[in-house]
Amino acid sequence: MKEIIKINLDNEMDLILAHKRSMKIAEMCGMPSSFQTRFSTAVSEIARCSIAKGKDSLLVLYINSIKATQKEIVAIITDAVDLKTCSPEAFNYASKISGDIEYSYYGKQSTTKISQPVASPGLLSETKIKSLIDYFKYEPPLSPYDEIRKKNIELIALSEKLTESENRYRKLANTIPILICEVNERNKVLLYNESLLHYLKVPPPTLERKNLINFVHPDDIEVILEGWDKAKANRSAFSGEIRISSYSAYVWHQVTIIPNKAEDGTFNSWLVYFVDINAQKLIVETLRDNTELKMIQGELESANSKLVFKNKELEQFAYIASHDLQEPLRKIMIMISRAGQHLSEDQKKEYYFDRIGSAAMRLSTLITDVLDYSRIENKVQQFEEVNLNDIISEILGDLSLVIEEKSAELEIESLPKVSGLHTQLRQLFYNLVNNALKFNTSLPLVTISAIKRPEDNNQMAASDDYHIISIADNGIGMDSQYSGRIFDMFQRLHERNQYGGNGIGLALCRRIIENHNGIISFTSKPGVGTTFWIYLPKK
Repeated sequence: MKEIIKINLDNEMDLILAHKRSMKIAEMCGMPSSFQTRFSTAVSEIARCSIAKGKDSLLVLYINSIKATQKEIVAIITDAVDLKTCSPEAFNYASKISGDIEYSYYGKQSTTKISQPVASPGLLSETKIKSLIDYFKYEPPLSPYDEIRKKNIELIALSEKLTESENRYRKLANTIPILICEVNERNKVLLYNESLLHYLKVPPPTLERKNLINFVHPDDIEVILEGWDKAKANRSAFSGEIRISSYSAYVWHQVTIIPNKAEDGTFNSWLVYFVDINAQKLIVETLRDNTELKMIQGELESANSKLVFKNKELEQFAYIASHDLQEPLRKIMIMISRAGQHLSEDQKKEYYFDRIGSAAMRLSTLITDVLDYSRIENKVQQFEEVNLNDIISEILGDLSLVIEEKSAELEIESLPKVSGLHTQLRQLFYNLVNNALKFNTSLPLVTISAIKRPEDNNQMAASDDYHIISIADNGIGMDSQYSGRIFDMFQRLHERNQYGGNGIGLALCRRIIENHNGIISFTSKPGVGTTFWIYLPKK
């Protein structure tokens, strides 16, 4: 529908306007005189009812183009009162003369719609409808009252637009995240937006030192005061960076002071803006720190490259040293064996053949253990699924003579499959079970099991991300004072003539566990036994 004209229904003069303009629009749409009269009379009847008993009444006349061959004039009267209940006779009369009237009352507003079909819709083109709108827009006043009324409507519309524009500007000034205030020549703050009020809680009454110290960083007060003095003296703008307190911290802001000019070019006040630039400051500092970080990272990469190179050299040295050391040892042992073939047992003891042979054997074992330790690398390797039950079966075969010799009893529960390196895990369990059999003065009892809740109070047990295997024995045990060093290289808690070994076995165990991203710990009591706890990741 195209709106043609709008009339506020306030008094009898508005009733005359409603009747005349309803008649005029019907005439201009080419309707017969009888239909013009019927339509305008029906509109006037409802308009009279609105003026007499209604509230906030409004009449709007439209042209409704249903389709090219069907058009109608529509009058819609809205009111804040249920008009039909107040004046049913008026609605009955209007219905008789018009024939097409609709009424509704919803949400404390009544709407009356009166329609009149246009006899010749083809003549009512879009151009014709536009001419109707222009006619009523520029129509000469029908009376002095109509002229005053039109002027008032124009003034009200202009005032509403001005108010709407001011509200939009005020809303914009209050919602943008910029602190704004206006300051006059005498440093007095004339007004400020809601953003500044919410930020400072108590805005400063004047732009002076005694008030600035309440929210500006002490080191930045001179910056804003000097800029303010220059702006006033030179009638120019100023911009600088200062820190403003926000709760318990200071936040960087860009402060801008610009002259507030009037339409005639004069000014006697300034606009002061505070824009939050803390994020930009942090980015600049971060980039500066990032440059330093890149330099440190480069130094670390360089040091790491040197370390990798040194590790390779050490690895090569370990292989070469083991070969070069083992070769003369083998010759010594062979020569001792051959030299002793023609000697009696007493002569061998006299010439310390047994001690020389034992020392050479220990040195050979030591070189082998050091070599094994050096082969355990900390770099990422290709892990595979390893069945720990198969590992235990293999090492029981290797230790079968020791088990039989000591009449040892082993209790083995079902163990999980883990991700790791078969050779290293086999070495791990071999060393721990061998120690359980070796450091024992009674009939050894060794228990190997997978558990959920260990007794060593390790926090990793609570995460449920690890397989936990325990190896417990009833051996000689050890004092808790040694817990910090039993996994160190060449650490021995007993004399060599009491128990064999060279103090590398547990150090090798710890390195294997670290290579599998796991943990090894133990609990022990002297004379009772020792339990080693092994944590291997499930993933």
